[in-house]
Formats: sequence, C-alpha cells, structure tokens
Amino acid sequence: MAVGAGFGAGRALTLDTLVRLQRGLHTPNAPRRLLVPEGMTAPLGCDAVAVPARLGPLVLPRLPRVGCVYADEAHWWWIVPSDSDYALEWPAPVRYATGALIPDAPQAPGLIHRPDGKLPYTPPIPLYLALCRVTGTTPVWSRSVTA
Repeated sequence: MAVGAGFGAGRALTLDTLVRLQRGLHTPNAPRRLLVPEGMTAPLGCDAVAVPARLGPLVLPRLPRVGCVYADEAHWWWIVPSDSDYALEWPAPVRYATGALIPDAPQAPGLIHRPDGKLPYTPPIPLYLALCRVTGTTPVWSRSVTA
C-alpha cells in the first residue's frame, strides 16, 4: 500500500506498521470492541451483555447453549446478535453494549468460552431468563400491568 506525501511518496507500509499505528491511536479510556474469534462469522451483527464477574459462574450453567464469553476482573461479556435489547429491559446490574463496545476497559477482556461451530452468539432469550433468575428480577413480559 503506497502512502501519501506525509510519510514519503512511494514508501510502502507493512501490515505490522499499520497495526502499530492503530494501537498508538488507542487511548486508555476509549471503548474497545469485542472481536469475534478468527474463523467465526457474525451475520446478525454483534452486541454484548455484561454481567458482574461474581454472577458469571451462576449464569453459565443455566444456559442451554453458550456462545463466545469474554471476561475481565469486573465483568463477564456474552456476545448476542445485534438488537437483542429490542423490547427487553435487561435486569440491573446487567449492562447492554451496542456494537459490543466495552467502555472504560484498560485492556480487552479475554475469551473464556468459544463455542463449536462458526457462530459466536449466545441466544438472547435464554440469557435474559437466566439473568432474571440470578438477579431475582421478574421478566418484563411476566410483570403485572397497571392502569
């Protein structure tokens, strides 16, 4: 790839150089995106659901199928299809991250579970129900309607 006059006309940048430059642009408090592992595809886009780390081990065994799960000291993150927050009120203290952007992360969380196959998703409805169970929250569709 040839670069413009700012770097010297005709000089080519290697992929390593471009990666190094990109990393240099990353500021410590900028949101980081959870990346789908190599060999997997995300045809429905990616969002993420964050759960406090203390709840992660309680949620995992309640799920019939688990997609990619990432973790750091503070949170466990589940990859879900884009727009999995549509018509759902995820229970507190759960955080929903559109675009799988992780705010305030000093480094990207590590991958702790990778499913077999090519899709990275945890089904959102079983995840929602498991989170409601461990947080003691009534699912939104089971709540009484008040006039």
